[in-house]
Amino acid sequence: MELNRYSIISQKNKREIVLLRGNGCKWKKCRFCDYHLDFNPDNNKNYELNKTVLSNVTGIYKVLEVINSGSFADLDEKTIVLIKKICFEKGIKTLHFESHWIHKDLIKKFKEYFSKDNITVKIKSGIETFDYNFREKYFLKGIPNIHPSELAKYFDEVCLLFGISGQTLGSMENDIQISLKYFSRVCINIMTENKTPIKPDKEVIKIFREKLYKKYKDCEKVDILIENTDFGIG
Repeated sequence: MELNRYSIISQKNKREIVLLRGNGCKWKKCRFCDYHLDFNPDNNKNYELNKTVLSNVTGIYKVLEVINSGSFADLDEKTIVLIKKICFEKGIKTLHFESHWIHKDLIKKFKEYFSKDNITVKIKSGIETFDYNFREKYFLKGIPNIHPSELAKYFDEVCLLFGISGQTLGSMENDIQISLKYFSRVCINIMTENKTPIKPDKEVIKIFREKLYKKYKDCEKVDILIENTDFGIG
């Protein structure tokens, strides 16, 4: 199935968003994730695809979000150079990328590559939950047991994953509140059926919809994806 790789988000946090392709997530152990299947080890083929996707960017909101079923570190060098070139051409001033914890030490230099040309980079990470045991024993995220303020030294924004058996109204509310306290934005993803062993829990999703969705849906710092294609890509 052909993936939709470009979209415009015209509601909260207005931006263009692209789904590029990298050479593969280097962690690839998260038990709920099959996004990492969207990769190609051939960087030349990735670049040609990414160039086509990026040709859609207009700079309409001066903000571009780049995701690639992994981390910014999985993108080839030519794609990164092209992104910077497009920022110049289209007047884009803010870029959003994603990163796994294992690439944390690359973030500073990556941001500097863009900031020296007055382009601000925001890095988002899939923390999924701040419950360490749930995150590491069940999700297998590969993130150490450190305080959110330590995570915030590397990441500007976070993703949370809700709709899983074992989660409660209290645990989800706690995750949201921690995210809002320490990070500039939070993206809440509701678990969608995929090829992994972890499945959505309808009762947990119902609790979220009835108790939390209305509370946070209009919050400017919160994005909520009931379906994983709600941003128009995927």
